[in-house]
Amino acid sequence: MLKCGFYQLIKKSSECRARVGRVYTTRGVVDTPVFMPVGTRGTLKGIANEFLRNSDVQIVLANSYHLYLQPGVEIIKKAGGIQKFNSWNRPMLTDSGGFQVFSLSDTRKISEKGVEFKSYIDGSKHFFSPEKSIQVQKDIGADIIMCFDECIPYTSSYEYAKKSTELSFRWAKRCKEEFCKEEDFHTTRQSLFGIIQGSIYNDLRIKSVYEMLNIGFTGYAIGGLSVGESKEEMRSVLESVVPIIPNDKAKYLMGVGMPEDLWECVELGIDMFDCVVPTRNGRNGQAFTSFGKINIKNSEFKDDFSSLDSDCCCPTCRGYSKAYLNHLVRSKESLYLSLLSLHNIYFMIHLMGRIRESLEMGSFLKSKKEFFEKYYSRN
Repeated sequence: MLKCGFYQLIKKSSECRARVGRVYTTRGVVDTPVFMPVGTRGTLKGIANEFLRNSDVQIVLANSYHLYLQPGVEIIKKAGGIQKFNSWNRPMLTDSGGFQVFSLSDTRKISEKGVEFKSYIDGSKHFFSPEKSIQVQKDIGADIIMCFDECIPYTSSYEYAKKSTELSFRWAKRCKEEFCKEEDFHTTRQSLFGIIQGSIYNDLRIKSVYEMLNIGFTGYAIGGLSVGESKEEMRSVLESVVPIIPNDKAKYLMGVGMPEDLWECVELGIDMFDCVVPTRNGRNGQAFTSFGKINIKNSEFKDDFSSLDSDCCCPTCRGYSKAYLNHLVRSKESLYLSLLSLHNIYFMIHLMGRIRESLEMGSFLKSKKEFFEKYYSRN
């Protein structure tokens, strides 16, 4: 049996660094490049699993920090693991909680040992060390789990970024030691990915790659991007980092997921993406379409009886008009939350399918050009 998290390269583009591959888990094979919808608390807001399966979602992400606070690890363990608890029988990945170190900066204290933080639910104090993060993720039971790290704020100085990157490296070693402490059920059914940090400083990024490679992980994630930096800065980091990661390892870009970014970053060699954008933007009335992003609450759609996207076959596009969706949003009827989120997830998943198909056919750059021409045609 192939090791969980093992990456198999199927085909590399002759035009760029883009590639088609597979990531193997005990709960199924994930075709890459892949977009992973984010179900922070073990569920995608307002979308039932049946809709996710019918939309060809292969793998979803959950956050160990949030699940640790509610419902608690013991409940999930008692259920038999996260997939049995939430009735999702396909692969899952858990974030370590490191991003919350960044996003909840007002309620935490960082030290060499780990992070002390206050619960956003009741204000109670908790502590995550690298070892605790791995223990929590093992108990949650996702197929792919992540090292505990600090996501460096974009505005950080070089000196702060250097110290933080070195801290994340030391934490990564402790995560690996904890993960491999005993050859048990978890280590045979789960895989651990390392996270490359370094902010926008390419020398720190490159050093981080080599440090993570020396520790040795099943796959490698690039964290700390899409936190305020420019597209040019993100591209510079990826151009420095991605070629160093071995081709037999999955390359995961964390927290990036706008449609235009998927094309650009796949071209640079990224295999895996996650982002809250499809559901978050859907809850704010924004829909992704083949002709670009639209805000369905705008008055131009009040008497537009066409579907959101004539190229889309999701239940929202098959069953509801822009005018009706506009009515739901303006009336604050909760149905629109599910309908727009479902459409956006479907759009992203099938966009990735289109990208994979273009790579298999050897027409990636042509397909990318056609997508952008249509996507920006409303502007």
